[in-house]
Amino acid sequence: MMVPGQLPTSKSQHPKRTLAIVAIVMASVTLVGQQSGLDPGRILKPLSDAWPSYSGDYTGRRYSALRQINQSNVKNLSLVWTVRLNGGPNGAGAGATAPYAPRAPRTILGGVGNNDFVGGTSVKGSILAVDDVLYVTAPDNVWALDATDGHLLWQFFWRTKGGTHIGNRGAAMWRNYLYFVTPDCYFVSLDARTGEERWHKELASFNQQYFCTSAPTVVENQVIVGTGNDLDSPGYLMSFDADTGDARWKFFSVPMNPGDPGLETWKDLDAARNGGGHPWMPGSFDPETRLYIFGTGNPTPAYTDTRGAGDNLFTNSVVAVNIDTGKMAWYYQTNPHDNHDWDSAQTPILVDGEFNGKPRKLVVTAARNGYYFTLDRLTGERLVTAKFSETVNWASGLNGRGQPVRIPAKDHHVGGALVSSNNGGATNWPPQAYSPDTGLVYVPLAENYAMYYLTELDPRGAMGLGGKDEVGVSGIGSYIAAIDYKTGKTVWRHKFATATPTGRGSPGLLTTAGRLLFGGDVSGNFVAFDAAKGTPLWHARIGQVSNAPQTYLVDGRQHVLVAAGDVLYAFALY
Repeated sequence: MMVPGQLPTSKSQHPKRTLAIVAIVMASVTLVGQQSGLDPGRILKPLSDAWPSYSGDYTGRRYSALRQINQSNVKNLSLVWTVRLNGGPNGAGAGATAPYAPRAPRTILGGVGNNDFVGGTSVKGSILAVDDVLYVTAPDNVWALDATDGHLLWQFFWRTKGGTHIGNRGAAMWRNYLYFVTPDCYFVSLDARTGEERWHKELASFNQQYFCTSAPTVVENQVIVGTGNDLDSPGYLMSFDADTGDARWKFFSVPMNPGDPGLETWKDLDAARNGGGHPWMPGSFDPETRLYIFGTGNPTPAYTDTRGAGDNLFTNSVVAVNIDTGKMAWYYQTNPHDNHDWDSAQTPILVDGEFNGKPRKLVVTAARNGYYFTLDRLTGERLVTAKFSETVNWASGLNGRGQPVRIPAKDHHVGGALVSSNNGGATNWPPQAYSPDTGLVYVPLAENYAMYYLTELDPRGAMGLGGKDEVGVSGIGSYIAAIDYKTGKTVWRHKFATATPTGRGSPGLLTTAGRLLFGGDVSGNFVAFDAAKGTPLWHARIGQVSNAPQTYLVDGRQHVLVAAGDVLYAFALY
């Protein structure tokens, strides 16, 4: 029996010919992918030479130990290469990267539909960097690129049934296998070396109009991923076996059965079962407690009280589940009875730091509703609540649990309610970051006002919105806010300069041991800041930055990678 990858032998075979065949095979393997596979144990280590998961490591901090690029030399940061990505069934042959490749790159076709629709190739999620190969996603597309010069190794295209193609947050990797989700809600595994599909599983029903965007998270030998939807469906998190794709457990973020915890916070069981709370962003993982900690989305319908007058658990919450059982260990709701579509699905950040003079394991997050929270990571106890947006006006104060108390008149009104922020929130899903060097949490911040109108009490036919209309009336500004996790106080704010006032949020962030903070502004610039002071130190105008930057080593040289729509830009020192 022939071993996979082994050449057949023959006594009559010419030795030189055999050597030539071996050389060709070895060269092909090298070109398609030089990686030996990603041991999930590497994700447990401090983030440095690679970027092996959505946040780089399990903490969600987006802090790299690389310091080759620092405050003294960042002014010399220069462009190494740039590549435009081509989506669709003929993407690999369309292109800009093909001339660099030793042989023509491949487009591998998959999918359960017969639709060659290309829903845009804007890169919004994280890009994996493992063993000098980059893995990039957009809706229905995955690309593998050589990290040295950006040339294309292969492309995978998923023929979709349809669905909302709003974005894709990135892939996950285990050994030599990649995992990603599709807009029509399939969970797909590819061979990272070739781009060939291994299998696909239905994550959620396309007929119920779920759509999926989240980056999966690999923990040991399982892959965890959540659902997305704007309609009246229950949100849930699923764990799959990394090798076979078999389901291991499912955690619903709303009550589904009589007697379930939190049911008393809904009008009735039917309201809860249709209550949303989708965990549409990846979470963070604490290996000591074996807790996967993640955020949940808004309740549905989003803008009515047909859900009842209660808190609507466990929507708009930070939730911790045990990865072995899928059972909830604790929760903290950042926005009870949300009526503004202010999800709390953003990736929480795990901090091991000092609090009140003692070491403590913490979770920190800035929520879309304009409030910042520090929680105890073991119990979910709230330690700090602070308003990080100066214009937020929808709450009258805090209750005994440190939660904002909403002003009902600011929900929505037939005559309009002037509210800050708009439903995009004071911040949104673009990743926040934390630096242990400064002790600061960095948050993209948007300040604006909108009029919220009540237009129809019956939520049917209103895309789960419950009869609301919103009109933007003022853009105050876009910022980066740096928050002290111990107190919740904003240490500095950098306001981005724009030709006209805007309340649009900026992209996600990256921090490094070079005491730098990288991010994009709202005017097409990629910027490096002094992480302690917020002073801009360098910038490059590349167009509207669409994802959070990342950093890694190639041949011992630190690179910083960022996307602007369908174009990737890699920078390094010269």
